[in-house]
Amino acid sequence: MNKKHVFALGLMSGTSLDGVDVAYVKFHKNNYSDFEILFADTISYSKEWKQLLQNAIRFSKKELEDLDITYGKYLGKIVNNFITNYKIGPIDFIASHGHTILHEPEKGITLQIGSGKQIATITNQKVVCDFRTQDVKLGGQGAPLVPIGDELLFSEYDYCINLGGFANVSFRKGSQRIAYDICPVNIVLNFYVHKLGLEYDDAGKIAASGKINKQLLERLNALSFYEKIPPKSLGLEWVQKEIFPLIDMYEKDVANILRTFAEHVALQIGKIIKNNEAVLFTGGGVFNTFLMSEIEKYANIKITLKSNLLINYKEALIFALLGLLKIDNQVNCLQSVTGAQKNHSSGVIFTS
Repeated sequence: MNKKHVFALGLMSGTSLDGVDVAYVKFHKNNYSDFEILFADTISYSKEWKQLLQNAIRFSKKELEDLDITYGKYLGKIVNNFITNYKIGPIDFIASHGHTILHEPEKGITLQIGSGKQIATITNQKVVCDFRTQDVKLGGQGAPLVPIGDELLFSEYDYCINLGGFANVSFRKGSQRIAYDICPVNIVLNFYVHKLGLEYDDAGKIAASGKINKQLLERLNALSFYEKIPPKSLGLEWVQKEIFPLIDMYEKDVANILRTFAEHVALQIGKIIKNNEAVLFTGGGVFNTFLMSEIEKYANIKITLKSNLLINYKEALIFALLGLLKIDNQVNCLQSVTGAQKNHSSGVIFTS
C-alpha cells in the first residue's frame, strides 16, 4: 500500500434497490478521519436486476449460489466501467458489501451475494467482502456495520442516522458505541409508490397530500420490535411478515399509506434524538423533504444537512474503511453494536 495514503473503492447496494453505490476514497494511513471521497457514482439497476434481487429471497440454495457468481461478475464489470469513466488512479483494494438477500441472525442466517472471487478476477484487484457472516457466527446480529465508521470518521456528532431502506442510528453511550435499526423507511415507502408507477415519492409530495390513518399508525407504533432492547436489526423478511399485512389490512389509498408511514418513521426517529441538533443525517431518505420536516417536528430540532456527496455515499465510504480495517487486522465489528461474543475483524479477502 501507499506509505502515506490508502486508495480504495467502496461498493454498497442497499435494500431500497436504488442501485450500486461506488465511492473512490483516499484515507490517510495514520489518521482515518482525514479522508476524501474523490469520485462517486450510483449505477441504477435495470428492471431485470431489480426483479431478480427482489425475488431472490424465494430462490433455492443452488439458484442463490449461481446468483452469487452472476452478481459478482456484474459488480466486477461495474467497477471496471467506473475505473475507466473516472480515469481512476491507484487502487489498493475494493471493499464490497454485496447485496443482502437473507438476514435472520436469530436463526444464524445472513447472506450477501456478490462473489468476491469473481470481482477480484474481473477487476484484477484485491477484494474484501462478506463482512456480516463472521459476526453472526459469533452470535451477533451481523448489523449494523457502519457504526465503527461513525466512531472513527464522525465522532463530532452525538448521533449518526442513515435513512435508507431502513433507518439506523449510532451513538456513544458511556465508553461504548451503541447502534441499531430504528424502523423501515424506503423499503416500505418505495414499495407502495411503485403501485403508482413511480420509483419514489419525490420530496414526499404524495405523502404530504395524504391523510393519517390513526388506527394504522397506532398499530405500527405498537409493534413489538420497538420495545426490544438493542442490539437489534431488521430485514426484508420482517417487513413482509409484520408491516405489509398490517398496512394492507387498514388502508388501501397509497397517499394515505405514505402519509401514515412517514408519520410513523418520524415519530420513531424523533423520540431518539429529541432536542439534540448534533445529528448527522445521511441516505436517500434525506431527500424526502416532507419526511425530514416531520422528523424535525417530532425531534423538536432544526436539521442541518451535509454535502450530497456524503449524504449519498457515506455507506460506500464506510465499507471502504471496513475493508481497510480488515486488511490491517483491526476491529471493524463492535460487540456493543451487534451483540457478538467479542469485538473482531470481519470480512473475507480475495486476491486476483
